[in-house]
Amino acid sequence: MNNITLKEGERVDDLNLNGYHIIQNPNYFCFGMDAVLLSSFTEVKEGEIVLDLGTGNGVIPILLEAKTKGHKFIGIEIQPQNVDMARRSVLFNGLEDKVEIHNQDIRNVKDCYNNDSFDVITSNPPYMNEGGGLLSINEARTIARHEVFCSLEDVIGAAAYLLKNKGRFYMVHRPQRLVDIIEILRKYRLEPKKMQLVHPYIGKAPNMLLIEAIKNAGPLLKVLEPLIIYNEKRQYTEKIKELYKEKRG
Repeated sequence: MNNITLKEGERVDDLNLNGYHIIQNPNYFCFGMDAVLLSSFTEVKEGEIVLDLGTGNGVIPILLEAKTKGHKFIGIEIQPQNVDMARRSVLFNGLEDKVEIHNQDIRNVKDCYNNDSFDVITSNPPYMNEGGGLLSINEARTIARHEVFCSLEDVIGAAAYLLKNKGRFYMVHRPQRLVDIIEILRKYRLEPKKMQLVHPYIGKAPNMLLIEAIKNAGPLLKVLEPLIIYNEKRQYTEKIKELYKEKRG
């Protein structure tokens, strides 16, 4: 682990995996449960190259490096302050040879990469489309939560262009966008293959969904057992505790 200088408002959080840490700034929107769940839902095989679209502070590439045997993990992010934090987190953890962070716009990926370049693509995109939710007075948080610089279709279209044939796309989103998600995935020949709904408590409606789609695959969707976050004591369920402890297999 390398020494690193923190900037105003920043803190270092322990990821509880491989001794890795992440630099965060609450003013720029910290990662949450959705990132942890996405990293656990994503399947990366040995030697594969992974791209994270809208990587924020780089938490998903770092978590996937800890949990899988992938060869290279790349994150692209449009907000310069997040890119700076992510790059310093990579250096802090000594992952320069495995994780790269680039300041790029999802809408312009064709200018940066060839098509069919990646085995796996992940995304934890902004959930709110136009008219969905209140805009934050904090610009960085607004960009992270709302489709300001990229739409759901921008994300899925980029993934479809960049994935190799039979490559896998993994995304975390909100259940209320499910119809849009499936419609757009199929428009770009990304076939939904696996889905899991995430519930805060037993008996409560789901508030997240995890979905896998495969490029140019045939139709057959597997719906996994629902994932419950908290038990009746408002503590993490055993399954969630297991996910937080996952390490490279």
